[in-house]
Amino acid sequence: MTRPPHHDPRLIAVVALGGAVGTTARWAVTHAIGSSANGFPTATLVENVVGSFLLGALLEALLRRGAESRRGRVLRLGLGTGLLGGFTTFSALALELERLLAAGQVTTALVYAAASLVLGILGCVAGIALAARRGTA
Repeated sequence: MTRPPHHDPRLIAVVALGGAVGTTARWAVTHAIGSSANGFPTATLVENVVGSFLLGALLEALLRRGAESRRGRVLRLGLGTGLLGGFTTFSALALELERLLAAGQVTTALVYAAASLVLGILGCVAGIALAARRGTA
């Protein structure tokens, strides 16, 4: 009898390793971009939009390969759930929105929330489109 994927220690390790790499990459991007003078969380916005783009591209590329293989599952879990899950951060987005609102920066919070949603969706769609185009070339 095969163990369900979420009980397989090897797959859990793949997700954990990917998460460690993704979190380290997020830290590096945050420190490279720094914080803006007006308190707008540019680094988190960039990380989430880039992560959305890459996740869209990854999942579309894997989908175009057909039925999920063992290798495809490792790629999906390691790169998607692990690396990109660690690189993107909903919790930082929520915390930054709360801090902006608590500081009375309602307009900035609304712009940040809207930009995160719209650009995240557009990034994902662009990643899907790019992978679909490459998959048919």
